[in-house]
Amino acid sequence: MAVPGLDELIAGGLRGRRVFVRAALNVPMADGAITDDTRIRASLPTIQKLRDAGARVVVASHLGRPKGERNPEFSLRPVAPRMAQLLATGVSFCEESTGRAPLEAIAELGEGQVILLENLRYAEGEEANDRSFARALAELADAYVNDAFGTAHRAHASTAGMAERVPRGAAGLLLESEIQHLKAVREPERPLLVLIGGAKVSDKIAVLDALAPHADVLAIGGAMAYTFLAARGQAIGNSLVEPDSFGDARRVERAAAAAGNRLLLPIDHVIAKRVSRDAETRHVEVIPDGWLGVDIGPETANRYRAEAAAAKTVFWNGPMGIFEIAPFAKGTETVALGLAESSATTVVGGGDSLAAINSLGMGSRIDHLSTGGGASLEFVQGLELPGVTALEC
Repeated sequence: MAVPGLDELIAGGLRGRRVFVRAALNVPMADGAITDDTRIRASLPTIQKLRDAGARVVVASHLGRPKGERNPEFSLRPVAPRMAQLLATGVSFCEESTGRAPLEAIAELGEGQVILLENLRYAEGEEANDRSFARALAELADAYVNDAFGTAHRAHASTAGMAERVPRGAAGLLLESEIQHLKAVREPERPLLVLIGGAKVSDKIAVLDALAPHADVLAIGGAMAYTFLAARGQAIGNSLVEPDSFGDARRVERAAAAAGNRLLLPIDHVIAKRVSRDAETRHVEVIPDGWLGVDIGPETANRYRAEAAAAKTVFWNGPMGIFEIAPFAKGTETVALGLAESSATTVVGGGDSLAAINSLGMGSRIDHLSTGGGASLEFVQGLELPGVTALEC
């Protein structure tokens, strides 16, 4: 099954037609002001291409978690003037996402004009994929474009339900790029290196189970590494540990070994007695009582960096330590540098990993920075994403 792209949709003729774009405009806000417009900028290529094709562009998104209630804190109204500024054209705003108001406002649009609808999640029917809400959204469109990969793993009304009710659909440029680059991890040029970090094994066990037999090298960092080490019987001092996940950690190790793959754990550590910017740190191979691991050590970091240099495909999700605190960030920085230097196809997913890459100014040296978060992890596991499946033909 193939997912139609934007060019294919445009080739069918869109001049004067209503094209509903499910965008990802979940921007960070403070006191009603946008603090980072990255997601707005990411939506512009698709919107502009549809404008150039003469479509009447209807943009919709969620913002935050209003849980089916109209909360001014989560209004998309501030996004409209910023989008207008970036597009250098007017962008109207509708305070409703379904019903008479948007139908009338869309009818007044000219070719190439844009309207932004209010937060889809003000309606309970959005996250519930309610049939009547999906049908009401579909009434606004002659064609449908999903450009919100970050919600493509959710069967919501605007990502799955309405797509099945609009006769013409396609992936937007951002969604198309995500699928293309993440397929490189699912169907990699080998060797494939997967770097997984973060706090808890329990948060990443599904992706660990899926990738242990798939990745030639699975390298573990972050606090979750201490659960793996403790499951082996190694001393971890006061480091974060999940005893209930010992069985999961052992299963992942067995799966990697059975497939002939290597699973790497830290061989040295940066430790502290407390998580603080002014905490004393030490570099050790064995963590003593009273101390906790806060970062992978330099030998481990250089080992992971060398693995990136030897790989043909690299996927990284999750920091190697508490990178937000400078004394605990060196491991993450070294791994990021390893990806930037590597000639492999490099894909980075997950908010913390992206933040680390961007804070180091290395984003332009990575082949693909996935905005998907949970969707990225589900896709590389080989799971179907409802928002993508709904577009297949």
